[in-house]
Amino acid sequence: MSKIAPQQLMESIQTMLKDRKERKFKESIDLQVYLKNYDVQKDKRFSGSMKLPNVCRPRMTVCLICDLRDEDIAKKAGFPTQNQDELKKLNKNKKLVKKMCNQYDAFLCSESIIKNVPRLVGPHMNRAGKFPTDDAFLCSESIIKNVPRLVGPHMNRAGKFPTVIGLNESIAEKVNELQSTVKFQLKKVLCLGTCVGHAEMTEDQIRQNTVMAINFLVSLLKKNWQNLKSAYIKTTMGKPQRIY
Repeated sequence: MSKIAPQQLMESIQTMLKDRKERKFKESIDLQVYLKNYDVQKDKRFSGSMKLPNVCRPRMTVCLICDLRDEDIAKKAGFPTQNQDELKKLNKNKKLVKKMCNQYDAFLCSESIIKNVPRLVGPHMNRAGKFPTDDAFLCSESIIKNVPRLVGPHMNRAGKFPTVIGLNESIAEKVNELQSTVKFQLKKVLCLGTCVGHAEMTEDQIRQNTVMAINFLVSLLKKNWQNLKSAYIKTTMGKPQRIY
């Protein structure tokens, strides 16, 4: 059961939106959480992700590493693509792979070539956090096995190894899923943050995403709500508003 007070949450959302100034870019809305009674040296570090009910990162750029079938579909839908021949031209060059990884927030990969990605781009995608993870490249199912061979380990090292697209899956729906997914990973500090929306969403959409995200995080904690010290929401340039 959620311990976030509905009235306090709505008041914080309203104050956050009311106080924000007009910007030349679309501000994101971030959830910032601070933990307590947690020993990052002894306690198990957790990692988890979930899809929120509303798209929280519409500006997330997703590139499709694809076979011929998915390449045609992706281009018609307006998504940027990379095929195996284009990955081969990178020649596992660390700088070139890193440059490619920095161009996009996430990657999808056709299932048929996913296994070739590490060979083609090296370890750099994973190090950048973009190898098959929730915040990664999308790849056609038919070529996912080839990606490691084509680019070497560099995508993996960048943490951007691709997420697989199955033969019967919709590319647009998969991109929507990536743009709606939040991830929490405990590292060496007791503070966590993630994007739960953007300033053009309705108050109720922000509320839905925030409640679902924080309830999911609590489910990952050893003692659930007892490990949660405080939580705030804020726009990119705005002041934090306490919600717990």
